[in-house]
Amino acid sequence: MNSTNKRKGTKRGVVSLFRILVPALFISTWITGCTMVGPDYKQVQPQGSENWQAQMEKGLDSVRPENSTLARWWEVFDDPVLTRLEKRAVQGNLELKTALSRLRQARLSRGITESGLSPGLDAEGRAQRQRTSEHVPSTSGGEQQDYYLSQFDASWELDLFGGIRRSVQAAQAEIEASRANLDDVLTSLMAEVALNYTQVRTYQQRLRITRANIKTQKKTWELNRSRYKSGLIGELAVQQSLRNLERTRSTVSSLQSGLKTVKNRLAVLLGLEPGALEQELESIEPIPGVPDRVAVGIPAEAMRRRPDIRRAERELAAQTAGIGAATAELYPRFHLLGTIGLEALDAGGDFLSAPSRFWQIGPGMSWNIFQGRSIRLNIELETEKQKAAMIAYQSAVLDARQEIEDALTAYAKERIRRDSLEKAVAAAKRTEFLARDRYKAGLVNFYNVLDAQRALLELEDELIRSTGQVSSNLASLYKALGGGWRYSDELVQKREAE
Repeated sequence: MNSTNKRKGTKRGVVSLFRILVPALFISTWITGCTMVGPDYKQVQPQGSENWQAQMEKGLDSVRPENSTLARWWEVFDDPVLTRLEKRAVQGNLELKTALSRLRQARLSRGITESGLSPGLDAEGRAQRQRTSEHVPSTSGGEQQDYYLSQFDASWELDLFGGIRRSVQAAQAEIEASRANLDDVLTSLMAEVALNYTQVRTYQQRLRITRANIKTQKKTWELNRSRYKSGLIGELAVQQSLRNLERTRSTVSSLQSGLKTVKNRLAVLLGLEPGALEQELESIEPIPGVPDRVAVGIPAEAMRRRPDIRRAERELAAQTAGIGAATAELYPRFHLLGTIGLEALDAGGDFLSAPSRFWQIGPGMSWNIFQGRSIRLNIELETEKQKAAMIAYQSAVLDARQEIEDALTAYAKERIRRDSLEKAVAAAKRTEFLARDRYKAGLVNFYNVLDAQRALLELEDELIRSTGQVSSNLASLYKALGGGWRYSDELVQKREAE
């Protein structure tokens, strides 16, 4: 009879537990879905004019660029080696791997923060032997006894004022900011690979032109030396031609050093050791050419496309949510607490029997009533951080607009400069030919030849550098327009899943 009553009592206890728990869960879920302290974030958008300040000249066009072109903008150079290097950079670049790791960290951090919205459950078990002191009158001195305990403790914070949910909002915005940062790293990486590859080809062409001039100048020196031995000219012309030859030869070492440096830099961008691309880039190839037309769209579209602006906007959103999380500390915290377990002095049948069971459930509250103004000061701190985040966003928009405007101007003006240099080189080649021909005929002195050869070398080198600069400026322009990061979305997603 006693056993039956105990089972009934236990059943009534469990029923009472559910009668308290289920309504509490329903009420807390309803309340937490309605209340959140702190400011709600209102998304900001970059404001841009309808037209660029830079002139649309020398191939620039304000029509909207194709998404496929922006995604793989380096393919406009029509250089298979560059295309191959860009793909390898996405697979091997260490800075990109670091950005991926930070994105994973942000996602894990959000999971940790979001877990605060769910109930927590802890388990505890104890088996111990204890002895009471013989010197304490209230105890049976020196008695030994065993004690056994097994219990589960459940707790759930009712997010009545939205502190946890604001923290989750901040964590989600930080994930999105980390993804935008990854896109920004990718955009810069693709541009840096193109810039360094263009420099490799530029140095190679400068070396080619320099060596060709060395051959011409060497022939001139040999001619002068032969004529000097024949008594046709004085020694001055011989020494002048030798000086010209050796000065040109001296530039070879510096050009080789520069070529080695950019090859090493390109290898590191691909996640390789310096010198790893030496054999692959050994053959001399032309500088990547630019297309006749480049579509750049309008400012507003470019601003929305740029990942650095999206990152700044998400950081602003995260900081706004941080104000709400700090404000929630002004209010009390409510918890649902519950414990169920077994407790006995005997590990045998008594421990697992119904009378050993115990349980308790009830609400709890904690409230930081006085903290020396630290809570309010923290709210002010988070508010000031939000203001700083807004300023950083506005600064990012202005910097982006300046970068694009500068890139547009630099590309167009360098193309104009290159056109003039092409004409100057053509005239210099004709001048050098005429000077040598008249010198051989004895119509002019050697100074005319010397000056013509020096001018030709300088102009040819300047033309090659300008050609390389045009290609580099186009890569910088596409970077400024926010192109390149969409190309590797699939590759990045695979890397994220590793």
